[in-house]
Amino acid sequence: MKKVLKGIGWVLLALIAAVVILLAWLTITEYRPAAVEPLVPFAQTPPTEAKPIEPGAQLDILSWNIGYGGLGAGSDFFMDGGKDSRSADEATVEKYLSGIETTVKSSGADLVLFQEVDSNSSRTYAINEGAQLSFGTSAYALNYSCPFVPIPLPPLGRVNSGLLTSSDYAMDAAERISLPCPFSWPLRIANLKRCLLVSYLPIEGSDKQLVLINLHLEAYDDGEGKIAQTRQLTEFIQSEYEKGNYVIAGGDFNQVFPGSLDLYPNTHPENWEPGVLEEAALPDGFTYACDLSTPTCRLLNQPYDPTDTLNTQYYVIDGFILSPNVQLASVETLDMAFADSDHNPVLLRVTLG
Repeated sequence: MKKVLKGIGWVLLALIAAVVILLAWLTITEYRPAAVEPLVPFAQTPPTEAKPIEPGAQLDILSWNIGYGGLGAGSDFFMDGGKDSRSADEATVEKYLSGIETTVKSSGADLVLFQEVDSNSSRTYAINEGAQLSFGTSAYALNYSCPFVPIPLPPLGRVNSGLLTSSDYAMDAAERISLPCPFSWPLRIANLKRCLLVSYLPIEGSDKQLVLINLHLEAYDDGEGKIAQTRQLTEFIQSEYEKGNYVIAGGDFNQVFPGSLDLYPNTHPENWEPGVLEEAALPDGFTYACDLSTPTCRLLNQPYDPTDTLNTQYYVIDGFILSPNVQLASVETLDMAFADSDHNPVLLRVTLG
């Protein structure tokens, strides 16, 4: 019996040592981005082909959280009440990415804001999704980088993921602006480090710029993280507008847009509950642009089954914020039946006033 107990003790000691070593390694290698980091836009076509935006031009801008190419109709997710943490196999990821690429091209969008774009992650078999989806001139900003995410079982493993903005127009510059992280150690070390991906696009014959902001705000916090990040976003867009620029912020807010709860009440708050965007939170003259007629996101508690109305939960958490000098022509959620992502893309049409 003493030998058995001693053996168990050594096993427990080894497990504790392994956990301590893992925590130490993740702490040392933790992704710690600066408050502001300049990014170098990269071109898929010769830079001379990318022209400035003409005054009064109509712009079609698409925003889409692609669910890292692993969260299509056949998927669920452990953080939403499901069980999976990655796509079933590499072929499934390729299938979802191909569908996403086809939808983006057929949309006719001049500018695209992608969220959850993996660059070298275990969950998506090290596929460089940005290389596959980018076009024209692009900028990429990491918001999740960890050499090994130890949860769930089997673990997520290595994750490198972020925001991608692609443009048919010239891009003068881009930068990554860090947002507040609501998590403390040790949760922080293997968690997302949210940010704004800001692209600056020149206007022909003007010293003004289109400031295009790609965002993916906090999801699985207690709500305070979303509030703090939204506050920083609104302060930034106000400051850019006061410089005389045109400002468009779009992406996955992880907060429901005003009026959407009346159409899609949250009947599964035990699995996940988004925040709520308030009209009063916007700077004077700024407006939300969203389409309430079609949900932009579904709960990943199970593979998609629209006939199971009891367990299928929808949200409108993807859309845009427009500065007062940006004129809205239309905004439409493209109903892709969540075939290739747990989000539907949102297509915005505007002109710069």
